Amino acid sequence: MLDAADYDYWLLDLDGTLVDVEEGYIHDVFDAVGDRLGYDFSQEQAQILWHGLGGFRNDQLARWNIDPESFWAAFHAVEDGQRRARHTFLYPDAERFAEHDGPLGLITHSQPALARPTLEYLGIRDWFDTVLCCSDDIGWKPDPEPVERVLADLDVDTDDSGILAGDGMTDIGAAWNAGLDGVHVERHGHDRREMCVRGDYRVSDFDELFGASISS
Repeated sequence: MLDAADYDYWLLDLDGTLVDVEEGYIHDVFDAVGDRLGYDFSQEQAQILWHGLGGFRNDQLARWNIDPESFWAAFHAVEDGQRRARHTFLYPDAERFAEHDGPLGLITHSQPALARPTLEYLGIRDWFDTVLCCSDDIGWKPDPEPVERVLADLDVDTDDSGILAGDGMTDIGAAWNAGLDGVHVERHGHDRREMCVRGDYRVSDFDELFGASISS
């Protein structure tokens, strides 16, 4: 069990960690992407890519003989931030961070046009002291640069202890590369992910990490 106060500051991933989307929306998106690419994505393939199951998404696309650059161009052309937000839900165990006491940052691979509507729709933007959307210029997790930028925004001391929680191996990599502890939140099970992601803590949700639900 862990107490949030055990660390001076917390960093969180967004998609798959704090929030997720309804399955119907995922399949609608991949149907539209498939139409653009001339590829018929199965429901299982859509789930694998959306949730990052089985490893890096670009590697998975290559295994299916899909050009990653073409895929991402089609994916971003299809997605609409407002529509995604309406189909996004907050994991109940993540609600504990609404009352978090201390510096709290968000680092997401979702682009601003997708992340901002979600944060606003769910009413959780004010949870965070700073929000960073990764980019080619900033870097992508597991690169430590996004973490270091958020730490600069939070203005924390180099001697302070920090931790980053996320659902992907890139989150843990970013944490360790920046000298932080890492929490892997595995919401789909190791069998379905087809791998075990290492971490200083490995849990199925935040209730397991903290040992109790926020209602208890």
